[in-house]
Amino acid sequence: MILSGEKIRQKLGGDIVIDPFDPKYLNPNSYNLRLHNEMLTYEEVVLDMRKSNRVRRLTIPPSGIVLNPNQLYLGRTVERTETYNLVPMIEGRSSVGRLGLFVHVTAGFGDVGFCGFWTLEMFAVQPVRIYPGVPICQIFYHEIVGDIREYASDKYQHNRDIQPSLLFKELNPNAEREDPQRTFDFGTERFD
Repeated sequence: MILSGEKIRQKLGGDIVIDPFDPKYLNPNSYNLRLHNEMLTYEEVVLDMRKSNRVRRLTIPPSGIVLNPNQLYLGRTVERTETYNLVPMIEGRSSVGRLGLFVHVTAGFGDVGFCGFWTLEMFAVQPVRIYPGVPICQIFYHEIVGDIREYASDKYQHNRDIQPSLLFKELNPNAEREDPQRTFDFGTERFD
């Protein structure tokens, strides 16, 4: 079963943590999460699953930034969440989807016990201007049946920033441990 908005409110501070929480973003059965003002893009032309791929950090100015097609942008939510005894999931908002913006390419499914910011895998069908702080997606919660083993990944749990893929840790565990968050900060970058 999916929790209602009122049930989400009742579980705040217990099984559900949303920080910061603003009641105006509470929906009938979800809560809107906002887009942070930073994003990452990969620097590599060909991404390699077995390696830590270089990324570049972009700042979204108040005037917005245009996302171009055929480019993956990694963003994150303003809100940090924690979820216990429930399964958290995120979905793009329909208003955002109607602009041709995918908010998560495949990873909308969370795990019981996940604590951190949500990394958003954004992809635009056509050029679209986005803005920092916009309600970009919604989180909702499923009840879970059976014994619970909480999420305890050394890859993404308790993250503090946007998380590029760390799949290389699984596929190539003996690889040199480069910092996957190494970035090249070019300041405010515009694509218009």
